[in-house]
Amino acid sequence: MLVIVVENVPPRLRGRLAVWLIEVRAGVYVGDVSRRVREMLWFQVQSDLGEGNAVMAWRTNTESGFDFDTLGSNRRLPVELDGIKLVSFLPARPGTEPDVQAVIPVVQDEQQGGSIAP
Repeated sequence: MLVIVVENVPPRLRGRLAVWLIEVRAGVYVGDVSRRVREMLWFQVQSDLGEGNAVMAWRTNTESGFDFDTLGSNRRLPVELDGIKLVSFLPARPGTEPDVQAVIPVVQDEQQGGSIAP
């Protein structure tokens, strides 16, 4: 089993991935290919990535049952800890995190107005 997820990549790369894998959602490709084909596809992703980013996960004989690799700029970085690959998050860049006040509605007391205001 192989899963490749790409974001912000050129259409030619998406087309090349679609030749070998099924695109189940926008930018999410799934298939069951050999190691040789997997390495060839990852080479294509590396060559044509442009400004985008990608992650590839595949079934393998490890303790977790899978392995993964990433390319491009992303807040998530793979790190190995005691033989298990985990994901570490980089701090957010200023201005990229949503404003908490804009996301969580403020509930006003019924005595102060009785409505929910965004």
